[in-house]
Amino acid sequence: MALWIVLGAAPAIAQPLAAPEVVPGTAPLWELGIGLGALRLPHYRGSDQAHTWLLPIPYVVYRGNFIKADREGTRAVLFNTERVDFDLSLSASAPTRSSDNRARAGMPDLAPTLEFGPNLNLTLARGLDWKFDLRLPVRAAFALERHAHGAGFSAAPNLNLDLRLSGWLSGWNLGLQGGALFGDRRRHGYFYDVEPTYATATRPAYGARAGFAGWDATLALSKRTDSGWTGIFVRGDSLAGARFIDSPLVKSRNNWSAGIAMAWVLKSSEQRVPAGN
Repeated sequence: MALWIVLGAAPAIAQPLAAPEVVPGTAPLWELGIGLGALRLPHYRGSDQAHTWLLPIPYVVYRGNFIKADREGTRAVLFNTERVDFDLSLSASAPTRSSDNRARAGMPDLAPTLEFGPNLNLTLARGLDWKFDLRLPVRAAFALERHAHGAGFSAAPNLNLDLRLSGWLSGWNLGLQGGALFGDRRRHGYFYDVEPTYATATRPAYGARAGFAGWDATLALSKRTDSGWTGIFVRGDSLAGARFIDSPLVKSRNNWSAGIAMAWVLKSSEQRVPAGN
């Protein structure tokens, strides 16, 4: 039903929005829209199988002083200076049915998870059209089952480069991000433990350990126009050196993910704020 709504509305909302006089360097306080996205994601890090998703997606941007929702994610800004800002950020993972995954056959399903926690951002260098950051997020994870429960903690220190492109790619923003991943025993155990009850001749019992969880790197492109937004990403993921690399549920040491999405803006605020806000 949601897909029919998106496709039916597309011809009407693809037209540029009528807007009040625009002050250079400003943007609407908020924007609302809807779109469609295609994603290719591994069942979990280390799986040799993947999901392909075609989903309707909401488009929500809010450029408030405290709460922000933009291409850097959804977060609550607690402290902000020219070089340092501290916020609360969110992350999530998709569900996996064990009946769809050969390695997990007969085991409980993996519920979707929601992660949130503090994130310290340090601006290492910046120019007129670019910024280079060190980001230090630490998040608590929760499995969203009938009775939600804690699923451990993770940390993902990373370097991030944001660049506004020019020339024939004028209007596009490029993001490059990469770093190491860490987790506690419970976080790793949620994905990689094999309880004795579910052990088989080819899947021995296993208990994951805390510590290093590999690394990942992401390349993303996005473009905002008067009528909508387009985004593309590709992410590479390596489990080399991970503390749970010998789990029988790890079937591939390298994964990749990709996605593309298009959204149309339906409504935006007449109130405008500085574009970098």
